[in-house]
Amino acid sequence: MTAAGTTATAQPSPDGAARVSAGEVVRRLRAVDTRRGVLAVAGLGAVLVVLVGASLLLGDVRVPVADVLSALRGEPGPAAFIVTGLRLPRAMLGAVVGALLGMSGALLQSVVRNPLASPDVVGVTGGASAAAVLAIGAGAVGAGVDVAALGGALGAAALVVALSGRGVLGTRFVVVGVAVAFAATAVLGYALTRANLTAARSAYRWLVGSVGTAAWSDVARLAAVLAAVSLLLAIARRPLAALRLDDAAARGLGLQPERVRTAAVAGSAVLAAAAVAAAGPVAFVAFVSGPLARRLRGHGPALATAALVGATAVVTADLVAQHLPGSLQPPVGLVTGALGAPFLLWVLWREA
Repeated sequence: MTAAGTTATAQPSPDGAARVSAGEVVRRLRAVDTRRGVLAVAGLGAVLVVLVGASLLLGDVRVPVADVLSALRGEPGPAAFIVTGLRLPRAMLGAVVGALLGMSGALLQSVVRNPLASPDVVGVTGGASAAAVLAIGAGAVGAGVDVAALGGALGAAALVVALSGRGVLGTRFVVVGVAVAFAATAVLGYALTRANLTAARSAYRWLVGSVGTAAWSDVARLAAVLAAVSLLLAIARRPLAALRLDDAAARGLGLQPERVRTAAVAGSAVLAAAAVAAAGPVAFVAFVSGPLARRLRGHGPALATAALVGATAVVTADLVAQHLPGSLQPPVGLVTGALGAPFLLWVLWREA
């Protein structure tokens, strides 16, 4: 009887076995998810490094690899100005602008729970553009344009949130945002008609989205914005993760989902405004980065992955624009727009 009792004691109960199996499954799923995330970030980072390297080598003047490496080490030489004075700041500006737009779009789509809710669709980018062009028409330059773009983006975001009603969610948010985007386009047209010829020409070239006139000061300013917002998002990781639940469950955890969502929309607007102020409205990057990042990452908002997708998209589009056949070198915004429009149609078809 003792042996039988020992045998019975040694055997786990079915419920215990189920609990152990469930715990093991969760651990394995977490390990797979972590591994997938690391691979996605590492792969995108490697692709981005290759693209930046190609942008330093290629151009009207081909620079040998040895001269590029010498220039990057700070050694004087005939290629130093081309590499570190022209090509590297352009590539880095494209990467930072793309990262800002990618993170902005992924954040907004995540908290609103709608793949169509990107800054360029719901009027945030349009508000930044309209305010910046008004400032350019009034003679503003530099920081004045940046402040105007930020005010326009935050104003447009606040208007969309206010008109969307309680909850700031779903289709209503997108529809209201599209209406605000049309209003911003009207304001933009008015600003262009009121500007003098020189200001209108400058604003028009800026409006198509370009990273051609890059300065290290722009790169440093945008990198600081990206780092600051990324830090805030890391601190607010738990509340943002709770928004993936329904609002009732989030309230049960002691959160106020409307306030968290409104703050996240404001953060997305700041990211988009910083990118627009430096490079203009580079079309569709914010829209496509989130869905592509989630496909690579597997689940969740995938903000870091979306930032890398956006950076890769802008650097790739700028590289393509610089090396199209003939004398045609369109701004990067025209290339991203041409590539992003079919993606928008695909998303609309899926959502139908």
